[in-house]
Amino acid sequence: MPEEEIDKRYYERPYYIVPDDKSGEEAFAVIRDAMKDKGRVAVARIVFANREHILAIEPWGKGMLGTTLRYDYEVRDEKKFFKSIPSVRVKKDMVELASHILDRKAGRFDPGQFKDQYELALRKLIRRKAAGHTIERPEKEPAANVINLMDALRESVKHGRAPNSRARSAPRKKTARRKAA
Repeated sequence: MPEEEIDKRYYERPYYIVPDDKSGEEAFAVIRDAMKDKGRVAVARIVFANREHILAIEPWGKGMLGTTLRYDYEVRDEKKFFKSIPSVRVKKDMVELASHILDRKAGRFDPGQFKDQYELALRKLIRRKAAGHTIERPEKEPAANVINLMDALRESVKHGRAPNSRARSAPRKKTARRKAA
Protein backbone atom coordinates (compact mmCIF):
# COMPACT_ATOMS: atom_id res chain seq x y z
CA MET A 1 0.00 0.00 0.00
CA PRO A 2 1.21 3.57 -0.56
CA GLU A 3 2.80 4.96 2.61
CA GLU A 4 0.57 8.06 2.66
CA GLU A 5 -2.51 5.85 3.14
CA ILE A 6 -1.63 5.25 6.80
CA ASP A 7 -2.99 8.00 9.04
CA LYS A 8 -0.23 9.31 11.37
CA ARG A 9 -2.51 8.86 14.38
CA TYR A 10 -2.16 5.09 14.03
CA TYR A 11 1.63 4.95 14.35
CA GLU A 12 2.84 3.77 17.72
CA ARG A 13 6.27 2.16 18.27
CA PRO A 14 9.16 1.65 15.79
CA TYR A 15 11.42 -1.42 15.54
CA TYR A 16 14.39 -2.09 13.26
CA ILE A 17 14.09 -5.15 11.04
CA VAL A 18 17.24 -6.91 9.78
CA PRO A 19 17.83 -10.20 7.96
CA ASP A 20 18.22 -13.18 10.29
CA ASP A 21 21.07 -14.93 8.48
CA LYS A 22 23.21 -14.83 5.34
CA SER A 23 20.77 -16.90 3.28
CA GLY A 24 18.02 -14.26 3.62
CA GLU A 25 20.10 -11.13 2.97
CA GLU A 26 19.60 -11.04 -0.80
CA ALA A 27 15.82 -11.61 -0.62
CA PHE A 28 15.63 -8.98 2.13
CA ALA A 29 17.51 -6.43 -0.02
CA VAL A 30 15.37 -7.18 -3.10
CA ILE A 31 12.10 -6.67 -1.19
CA ARG A 32 13.43 -3.55 0.61
CA ASP A 33 14.61 -1.93 -2.63
CA ALA A 34 11.41 -2.76 -4.52
CA MET A 35 9.35 -1.23 -1.68
CA LYS A 36 11.58 1.86 -1.72
CA ASP A 37 11.27 2.25 -5.52
CA LYS A 38 7.47 2.01 -5.35
CA GLY A 39 7.05 4.09 -2.17
CA ARG A 40 5.23 1.16 -0.57
CA VAL A 41 4.66 -0.02 2.97
CA ALA A 42 3.81 -3.61 3.91
CA VAL A 43 1.27 -4.37 6.60
CA ALA A 44 1.62 -7.50 8.72
CA ARG A 45 0.41 -9.07 11.96
CA ILE A 46 2.88 -9.84 14.73
CA VAL A 47 2.63 -10.98 18.35
CA PHE A 48 4.50 -9.03 21.06
CA ALA A 49 3.98 -9.74 24.75
CA ASN A 50 1.03 -12.08 24.20
CA ARG A 51 -0.87 -9.54 22.11
CA GLU A 52 -1.36 -9.35 18.37
CA HIS A 53 -0.30 -6.07 16.75
CA ILE A 54 -0.53 -4.60 13.27
CA LEU A 55 2.91 -3.75 11.90
CA ALA A 56 3.67 -1.29 9.08
CA ILE A 57 6.99 -2.25 7.44
CA GLU A 58 8.89 0.28 5.34
CA PRO A 59 12.40 0.52 3.88
CA TRP A 60 14.81 2.32 6.20
CA GLY A 61 18.39 2.83 5.13
CA LYS A 62 20.02 -0.59 4.68
CA GLY A 63 17.27 -2.27 6.71
CA MET A 64 13.57 -1.86 7.33
CA LEU A 65 11.49 -0.17 9.98
CA GLY A 66 8.51 -1.95 11.47
CA THR A 67 6.13 0.35 13.34
CA THR A 68 3.30 -1.04 15.41
CA LEU A 69 -0.04 0.52 14.57
CA ARG A 70 -3.00 1.18 16.80
CA TYR A 71 -6.24 -0.61 16.04
CA ASP A 72 -9.14 1.44 14.73
CA TYR A 73 -10.97 1.30 18.07
CA GLU A 74 -7.88 2.76 19.80
CA VAL A 75 -7.90 5.95 17.71
CA ARG A 76 -10.51 8.50 18.71
CA ASP A 77 -12.45 10.49 16.15
CA GLU A 78 -11.34 14.13 16.22
CA LYS A 79 -14.87 15.40 15.51
CA LYS A 80 -15.91 14.61 19.09
CA PHE A 81 -13.10 16.82 20.42
CA PHE A 82 -13.19 19.58 17.81
CA LYS A 83 -16.96 20.12 17.62
CA SER A 84 -16.93 22.77 20.36
CA ILE A 85 -14.33 24.88 18.53
CA PRO A 86 -16.19 27.76 16.93
CA SER A 87 -15.63 28.76 13.32
CA VAL A 88 -13.88 32.09 13.62
CA ARG A 89 -13.16 34.57 10.87
CA VAL A 90 -9.53 35.49 11.21
CA LYS A 91 -8.18 38.77 9.87
CA LYS A 92 -5.60 38.40 7.13
CA ASP A 93 -3.10 40.68 8.91
CA MET A 94 -3.29 38.51 12.03
CA VAL A 95 -2.47 35.38 9.99
CA GLU A 96 0.38 37.24 8.25
CA LEU A 97 1.79 38.35 11.59
CA ALA A 98 1.56 34.82 12.99
CA SER A 99 3.23 33.50 9.80
CA HIS A 100 6.02 36.04 10.22
CA ILE A 101 6.58 34.92 13.81
CA LEU A 102 6.59 31.26 12.74
CA ASP A 103 9.18 32.01 10.06
CA ARG A 104 11.41 33.80 12.57
CA LYS A 105 11.14 31.01 15.15
CA ALA A 106 11.52 28.10 12.68
CA GLY A 107 14.25 25.57 13.38
CA ARG A 108 15.27 21.98 12.85
CA PHE A 109 14.00 19.05 14.87
CA ASP A 110 16.75 17.63 17.05
CA PRO A 111 15.43 14.83 19.26
CA GLY A 112 18.58 15.10 21.39
CA GLN A 113 17.31 18.46 22.68
CA PHE A 114 14.37 16.82 24.42
CA LYS A 115 14.78 14.99 27.70
CA ASP A 116 12.18 13.39 29.94
CA GLN A 117 12.59 15.79 32.87
CA TYR A 118 10.38 13.67 35.10
CA GLU A 119 12.47 10.55 34.51
CA LEU A 120 15.75 12.43 35.05
CA ALA A 121 14.49 13.90 38.32
CA LEU A 122 13.23 10.49 39.45
CA ARG A 123 16.60 8.86 38.70
CA LYS A 124 18.39 11.61 40.63
CA LEU A 125 16.01 11.12 43.55
CA ILE A 126 16.62 7.34 43.52
CA ARG A 127 20.41 7.85 43.46
CA ARG A 128 20.15 10.24 46.42
CA LYS A 129 17.98 7.79 48.34
CA ALA A 130 20.36 4.89 47.54
CA ALA A 131 23.27 7.01 48.81
CA GLY A 132 21.48 7.36 52.16
CA HIS A 133 20.30 10.96 51.85
CA THR A 134 16.94 11.95 53.25
CA ILE A 135 14.39 12.98 50.69
CA GLU A 136 12.36 16.10 51.38
CA ARG A 137 9.17 17.11 49.63
CA PRO A 138 9.87 19.97 47.19
CA GLU A 139 8.11 23.30 47.56
CA LYS A 140 5.22 23.97 45.21
CA GLU A 141 6.25 25.70 42.02
CA PRO A 142 4.67 29.08 41.31
CA ALA A 143 1.85 29.11 38.78
CA ALA A 144 2.99 29.60 35.18
CA ASN A 145 2.46 32.97 33.55
CA VAL A 146 -0.07 32.15 30.83
CA ILE A 147 -0.32 34.56 27.91
CA ASN A 148 -3.28 34.64 25.54
CA LEU A 149 -1.72 34.35 22.08
CA MET A 150 -4.53 36.17 20.27
CA ASP A 151 -4.39 39.08 22.74
CA ALA A 152 -0.63 39.34 22.22
CA LEU A 153 -1.06 39.28 18.41
CA ARG A 154 -3.83 41.90 18.55
CA GLU A 155 -1.70 44.11 20.77
CA SER A 156 1.27 43.85 18.43
CA VAL A 157 -0.89 44.62 15.38
CA LYS A 158 -2.35 47.61 17.20
CA HIS A 159 1.12 48.97 17.85
CA GLY A 160 2.58 47.82 14.53
CA ARG A 161 5.31 45.68 16.06
CA ALA A 162 6.15 42.04 16.71
CA PRO A 163 5.01 40.68 20.10
CA ASN A 164 8.57 40.13 21.36
CA SER A 165 9.81 43.64 20.57
CA ARG A 166 9.69 46.07 23.45
CA ALA A 167 7.92 49.38 23.28
CA ARG A 168 10.28 52.30 23.45
CA SER A 169 9.76 54.37 26.51
CA ALA A 170 10.87 57.86 27.35
CA PRO A 171 14.37 57.99 28.80
CA ARG A 172 14.45 57.72 32.57
CA LYS A 173 15.40 60.73 34.59
CA LYS A 174 18.63 60.33 36.46
CA THR A 175 18.26 60.60 40.18
CA ALA A 176 20.98 61.48 42.61
CA ARG A 177 22.36 58.55 44.51
CA ARG A 178 22.22 58.73 48.25
CA LYS A 179 25.31 57.89 50.18
CA ALA A 180 25.04 55.65 53.21
CA ALA A 181 25.20 57.58 56.48
